Amino acid sequence: MQQTQKGNIFIISAASGTGKTTLVSRLLKNNSDLRVSVSHTTRPPREGEQHGVHYHFVPKENFESLIEQKAFLEHANVFGNYYGTSIAAVNQLSGQGFDIILEIDVQGAEQVRRTLPESIGIFILPPSFEILASRLKSRATDSEEIIATRLAQAHYEIEQAFDFDYIVVNEDLDVAEADLLHIIRSGRLKKSAQQTFLTNLLENF
Repeated sequence: MQQTQKGNIFIISAASGTGKTTLVSRLLKNNSDLRVSVSHTTRPPREGEQHGVHYHFVPKENFESLIEQKAFLEHANVFGNYYGTSIAAVNQLSGQGFDIILEIDVQGAEQVRRTLPESIGIFILPPSFEILASRLKSRATDSEEIIATRLAQAHYEIEQAFDFDYIVVNEDLDVAEADLLHIIRSGRLKKSAQQTFLTNLLENF
């Protein structure tokens, strides 16, 4: 009986306001063999966000209990709120053969790379600092103080792009989405990703 090929794990990170969430949403909408691991967070939902769809929104006490249970592949405190990726959720999706997107920050990405060195890292850059600042202000979801904090953090986060396997500049959404899809498709063709198929082919030749 042919085994299901385990899916690849793609880490997608970016500074806040770069358009990461929009790009990931477009990839998921247009590619049925992709799944995103829905993160846990202690921050309150923004307008339009749904529990279990955008995040698993949990109280701080619950999150800290899950940390003690070692339930997270990675977790971090970002601007006073916890974020974390469930190990069980990632294993379940990968075992079903789906390629998985981990939409996480640079702290989480570093933790995942240590645990899963076979994961593929993609960093999304803004075309310029000025455009990044404009995007953050146009969202109208954060105070001026939080926007200033995010912009100060952005320089550090962008420096971490050197640790990723691929860089995508999000100047045009269509182009950036196409670039991401090329990376994902190339990941599926790597020898390590095709190992099960190759073994089965030889066994039944």
